[in-house]
Amino acid sequence: MKDHFLLAIHAALEAGKAIMEVYATEFTVDIKSDNSPLTLADMRAHEIILRTMNKTGLPVVSEEGRSIPYYKREEWRKFWLVDPLDGTKEFISRNGEFSVNIALIDSRKAVMGIIYAPVSDILYFSDDTGAWKLNQATQQYADDMGIDQLKQLADKLPLKRTDTSFAIVASRSHLNIETTDFINKVKQQHDEIRILSRGSSLKLCMIAEGAADVYPRFGVTSEWDTAAGHAIVSAAGGKVVRIDDESTELIYNNDSMENVPFIAYPPKS
Repeated sequence: MKDHFLLAIHAALEAGKAIMEVYATEFTVDIKSDNSPLTLADMRAHEIILRTMNKTGLPVVSEEGRSIPYYKREEWRKFWLVDPLDGTKEFISRNGEFSVNIALIDSRKAVMGIIYAPVSDILYFSDDTGAWKLNQATQQYADDMGIDQLKQLADKLPLKRTDTSFAIVASRSHLNIETTDFINKVKQQHDEIRILSRGSSLKLCMIAEGAADVYPRFGVTSEWDTAAGHAIVSAAGGKVVRIDDESTELIYNNDSMENVPFIAYPPKS
């Protein structure tokens, strides 16, 4: 699977390059049937990832791809689950908090994750041996590089944390009543708390880093929003579980391709 791992990293970086090319222009915004925004960057990134990951021989499910009926998907053991541009709203508002997400699903579990944040040029990646964060990714990555060499250049997660306040990660675009109630309850249990707002799957990356103590997500999310981040959190030693049953991890390839409300916890210190 090492070849697949490197191919996915290459695809994420190339997609990120295409996204930044559009980011630098006066791009237009279309609205999809579900009222979510769509840009040329979404489609270019999708095409690059699809073309690259098709080389693995595994099926690819992408947010911007055609819908694949459940009766076909339910027999799959392994497939790639992709969000070519996670955080399109952040992309449109130009706050830089968007990412490319690629995950490998095996037996309904997220077992490999790649998240690339093009503006900060930070790459997060994980396999069954751990999770890593690579700064200045495009400057350090080379096509002839092996995965072991790439890991040596990166920082293994979780990272060392110095602050002692209780940190809650919240969505920049989806701060709803349930999340506010959750935050208010936590305030009653801790003397000092911090609210960290981030866009896209970068919230899960903060959990994997150990930079925050909890990330609650109420309401509906799509599987491609969380799979890569879930894999990275798990590989770092954290967990992403159902809010209504914290003994149960999120699973993938559901009929609706939607997640139940979940909560993410960092690795234990």
